[in-house]
Amino acid sequence: MSETDRLYRYKTLLSHRRAMSADELMAAQEISLATFKRDIAKMRDRLGTPIVFDKDLGGYRLDANPGSTELPGLWFTQDEILALMTIQHMIEQLDPGLLGPKLKPFRKRLDDMLSRQGLDPQELTQRVRAVHAGKRRMQLASFETIAKATFERKQVQIVHTNRQKSETVPRLISPQQLLHYRDNWYVDAWCHLRKDLRSFSIDAITQADILDKPAKDVDLENMRNQFTAGYGIFGGAPKDWAELTFSASRAEWVRHENWHPQQQGTLHADGSYSLRLPYADERELIGDILRFGADVQVMAPASLRKQVQEQIERMRGLYR
Repeated sequence: MSETDRLYRYKTLLSHRRAMSADELMAAQEISLATFKRDIAKMRDRLGTPIVFDKDLGGYRLDANPGSTELPGLWFTQDEILALMTIQHMIEQLDPGLLGPKLKPFRKRLDDMLSRQGLDPQELTQRVRAVHAGKRRMQLASFETIAKATFERKQVQIVHTNRQKSETVPRLISPQQLLHYRDNWYVDAWCHLRKDLRSFSIDAITQADILDKPAKDVDLENMRNQFTAGYGIFGGAPKDWAELTFSASRAEWVRHENWHPQQQGTLHADGSYSLRLPYADERELIGDILRFGADVQVMAPASLRKQVQEQIERMRGLYR
């Protein structure tokens, strides 16, 4: 009998008796005292099984209080079920077409458990809302293919559209990880064409075919360090550090925001706030700077300041 089967059998044994002594349980399971002790500790500490020793009854029994419910091999309190349901509901809202159908059976089980505890699942989910801004439409088939290849460690032949250059290029990639960033999905992959790591927006992939070839593996820690070295989705080795100064009216918000793991912030006596951070590609950074309008000023480097000035001039020309 496997350990998993043995642990499940404890529940069966204890469900049909008010209590069982250690000797009775060991005899039924055909195990030693040392194994029995390990089993009890594992069920309590790792699986959360509410097994207790009842001195009055002289044996072990299940103590499933009204606030706990069981999933196969796991016991959950009401608070834990609520947390699971909240996470599941937010995942559904992340992109209903992608994960909603696959999570529906799990959602029904959570709903049933909450209903048994006198809670209304529909009422609870109405109190959780996720608002998405800037989410681009994506082909479900492309996402599922890329995800499958990522988990199965296979190469993928894709057709990717470079929006900036308005060109479509076939690529052979070895997907390393999926990334959900600012309401859109990306795949960080080794590009066999460029012989380097690249991040591809999945909504820009119009075709994806899994190949029967093992993916080239890249050290995940080193890859993540490379992608997060610069600001935003355009990661890579930083080419410079941006120095931004925000007005006092925006400082209270910005100084609590995490723009980059290596950012450096200074709150000044007049209430303004300076933020310094590395960047490898200025495209996304310029977009974020412009959304603050007159409440932010680029202090350095001069090249970034000039690019922002040029964008402002172009914008002003549209409203003359």
